[in-house]
Amino acid sequence: MIDAHIHLEQYTDMELESMLLELPGLDIESLIAVSMNLDSCIRTQKIAALYPVQVKPAYGFHPEQPLPQETELYALLDWIERHAGEMTAVGEIGLPYYTRAEALERGEAFEMEPYIRLLDTLLGLATRLNKPVVLHAVYEDALTACDLLEKHGITRAHFHWFKGPEEAIVRMIERGYHISFTPDILYEPEIRDLALRYPPKLVMAETDGPWPFEGPFAGKPTHPAMIREVAAAWGALHGYSASQAAAMLTANTARFYDF
Repeated sequence: MIDAHIHLEQYTDMELESMLLELPGLDIESLIAVSMNLDSCIRTQKIAALYPVQVKPAYGFHPEQPLPQETELYALLDWIERHAGEMTAVGEIGLPYYTRAEALERGEAFEMEPYIRLLDTLLGLATRLNKPVVLHAVYEDALTACDLLEKHGITRAHFHWFKGPEEAIVRMIERGYHISFTPDILYEPEIRDLALRYPPKLVMAETDGPWPFEGPFAGKPTHPAMIREVAAAWGALHGYSASQAAAMLTANTARFYDF
């Protein structure tokens, strides 16, 4: 299988070595390793150089953090362009739903427009480089992301750990955008409902590690092997065996990322 979304650069060197050496025995073929900012991109690149078969790097700027200064953004864009040949996708990019919600809860104003401009810039970069995009765009932000994807003519869009309104779901299905499910598909009714209705050919499995999970995973470190349980849970909803589900999700991921 393929873990479609993981933050490898957030694991310690010891955790990484142990985890990556285990993958062949667990029949985990590869991982899409996303990045948060320039420093994160550089660490992801170094990990991918050490494990070139297993680690497929994606470079971007995660939206749930303060905006980069102009010089920082130019440095990031230049770095990504110079390393585009080794890159699987532009990601993780998107819009700051949770940061905005927390600011509004504190009674603070929050400017979305600069984040929208940043996403527009990064989608333009992906278009120029002919790379798929990995998106953090949930709830109503998904609609804005869809507008920008359509503006740039991008069809290879992967909304990771997606949740959103009916209008966004319908639009994403019509456009053929992919989504991925995390281990919370085992215990979150909202996610299970989405899994039932999203077309099987547009679905992948991810861990978003090292993000921790609840339910049967409470207290356990997040490991790529958890995608097997994601696949089994997704398959059970659709009447597929665990092995059938794993094969389908793996094929979808390999096709989307052009492996």
